[in-house]
Amino acid sequence: MIRRDFIKTIGAASLSTSIGRYHNEGKTHLISFSFDDGFKKSFNRVAEIHENYGLNACLNVIATAHLPNFKAIDEWILPELMGDFNNWNSLIARGHEVMPHTWEHLNLTKISEKKAKKNIDKCLDYFSTHLDGYDDSKAVYNYAYNASNNDLDKHLLQRIRAIRTGGWIVLNDTQSNDIPKPKGKMKLGCQMHFQPDNCDHWIEDQVNTYLSSKGGWLIINLHGLDDEGWAPVSTKYYDGMLKKLMEEPKVSIKAVGEYLS
Repeated sequence: MIRRDFIKTIGAASLSTSIGRYHNEGKTHLISFSFDDGFKKSFNRVAEIHENYGLNACLNVIATAHLPNFKAIDEWILPELMGDFNNWNSLIARGHEVMPHTWEHLNLTKISEKKAKKNIDKCLDYFSTHLDGYDDSKAVYNYAYNASNNDLDKHLLQRIRAIRTGGWIVLNDTQSNDIPKPKGKMKLGCQMHFQPDNCDHWIEDQVNTYLSSKGGWLIINLHGLDDEGWAPVSTKYYDGMLKKLMEEPKVSIKAVGEYLS
């Protein structure tokens, strides 16, 4: 058995066990904190924080961000800050979830449909080759800018398990997703901060509003910690928030792919 298949096998067994416990716990408020882009320092720290609470981090990376020709995107996604697939495979081996976050971080709704679909396919093919245990049938594709359309969604869902896009497109009236089903394709919406500044207070508002609702599945889209990425969350706040949520009897916290397994 090669290493990639071994990782896939133990990962599937682990997810199956955790989901079984989730169904028996009767949780009503599911939460996923979905981190985008692939900042090496932040993603390793996020993983460590999650490990302290027995949780797996949900990490989504740009396929080409580690390559020499990758260019800075605005002032937030800088080549020198990005990790590579050695980093991501190391985190996979520790039980964390790493999923596709586009080929080169383009807004696919602002380029031709042909180019957008080619961009998608290159991204998924690269993950298939370079990420240990990657499996299209279990993959979640996380759109850059959470920007999608029906044609791109249809193209993706012919190949993968789920997509994550803007909450304004698919969320229900409680601003959360429906409880995930064990089978079938899913189009998931998320909440994201629309300003580049620190988002600690915004997260607090989102979580408190959600906890006062009837429940469902809240996906909060984040990026880096402290001074990295768009709308960073401070390390101290994020750690304390996870600790607080772990004490909530109605709350379950898992990576997006874990809930779908």
